[in-house]
Amino acid sequence: MTTLLKETLQHSSIYVPTIARITAVRDLTELEKLFTLELPHHYSLSHRPGQFVEVSLMGVGEAPISITSSPSRTNSVFELCIRRVGNLTNALHQLQPGQFVGIRGPFGRGFPFERFRGKDLLFVPGGLGLAPLRSLINEVLDDRGKYGRITILYGARSPQDLLFREELAEWQARADVDVQVTVDRPDDTWGGNIGVITTLFKNLHLHARNTVAVVVGPPVMYRFVLMELLGKGISEGNIWFSFERRMKCGVGKCGHCQLQHIYTCQDGPSFSYADIKHLEEAL
Repeated sequence: MTTLLKETLQHSSIYVPTIARITAVRDLTELEKLFTLELPHHYSLSHRPGQFVEVSLMGVGEAPISITSSPSRTNSVFELCIRRVGNLTNALHQLQPGQFVGIRGPFGRGFPFERFRGKDLLFVPGGLGLAPLRSLINEVLDDRGKYGRITILYGARSPQDLLFREELAEWQARADVDVQVTVDRPDDTWGGNIGVITTLFKNLHLHARNTVAVVVGPPVMYRFVLMELLGKGISEGNIWFSFERRMKCGVGKCGHCQLQHIYTCQDGPSFSYADIKHLEEAL
């Protein structure tokens, strides 16, 4: 182990990465890969669903990535779903098990799942939004008896873009979870619903006063899903979003993620609609 690596592992500053080893890499789609990472033995990630880490590669850069593994299944080992979209993520996609990356975090405010206990839960992930929401879904399923009805509405552009297909099948096979999936552009193999994610709401029956909805996906879908949720009678304080866009430094210093007086990386990325409805640029 080099002197630099030893010093980095011993450093407690939020600005200095901890070195994590890649233990597994799995293709999910043409653009997304699932990375399993292991921290040094004396480190624990200790994250909450909805939080993120800053992932860095020396000489290339750093970016915020949501944690996709559940705290109930995480100690020193955790998972990140990384989409190939730029220089850093292209470089990350070239890495193999046994290689190392830098990790800072976890950062941000996760979802307050303790407040969801006893409630019916409606999860609405769109596209890559399933990656961060998977952390919360599995946290809830691992403590299933503390929650009411669980419904998952998942939308993707095409069948080839669906994430975690094996896990989706496992959820669909459960008698205590209702999973509905839709795609915008089907192929010859697709036999499910066709259309944007809001088309799944037409046959959805909820106990609105006892339902918490959690929505994670591309910004374009938020306003339309919100209209459906409010139309179903779910209260503003029980509708939760994740605003991961615009984040950069992770610690509220660069101002890149600022929405008026709110720093997404610190005050979020999870927000109830009641908290952010006054921010016109948020939705």
